[in-house]
Amino acid sequence: MGKIAIIGGTGMTGKCVVELALQKGLNVRLLYRTEETVPESFKGKVDLVKGDATKLEDVKNVLEGVDAVCVTLGTRNKLEPTTEMSTGTKNIIDAMKELNIKRFSIIMSSFLFMNPEQVPKMFHNINEDHLRMLDLTKNSGLDYIAILPPHIADEPSGEVTILHDSSPGRAVSKYDLAKFIVDSLDQPEHYGKVCGIAKKAPA
Repeated sequence: MGKIAIIGGTGMTGKCVVELALQKGLNVRLLYRTEETVPESFKGKVDLVKGDATKLEDVKNVLEGVDAVCVTLGTRNKLEPTTEMSTGTKNIIDAMKELNIKRFSIIMSSFLFMNPEQVPKMFHNINEDHLRMLDLTKNSGLDYIAILPPHIADEPSGEVTILHDSSPGRAVSKYDLAKFIVDSLDQPEHYGKVCGIAKKAPA
């Protein structure tokens, strides 16, 4: 794996994914909407492609020639009803199939491990779109890694626990999450799996 595309790479987690990928020596192509969201530190190091994940042609432009894709789409704390993330996910999957790209990692939320009635009401709209994302991902026929983190904390890296089909805790460092988003692309044991990740509980 030499070149990856990152969709959603200007948010809190996405920026960490870009930085981690660069540290690993990968070539990074980043889809961005507006110039002001792109950190100065990315310029000259990242192949920047202006566009919108809700537009299929823009997604095709950013995926052309890459080996794998990291998807960190979010709403920047907006909680109203949305289909932007699931629309973006559908476009990414469709473009990957057209361009014969097989591997992608994608983050949603550990709320998907819960019964819908247990999810706090304020997050119902986002959770519904995450559910649409998960359904699209599971039915994609691609080598996906669906990552469902709990609270993403702005704290230093540490040890983590990773489980399939359940959440191992209530928080994870944004740096540890970013590392798994990138590293899992080369870890076949996680392909086709729904992964929970959280910082390791003290012994």
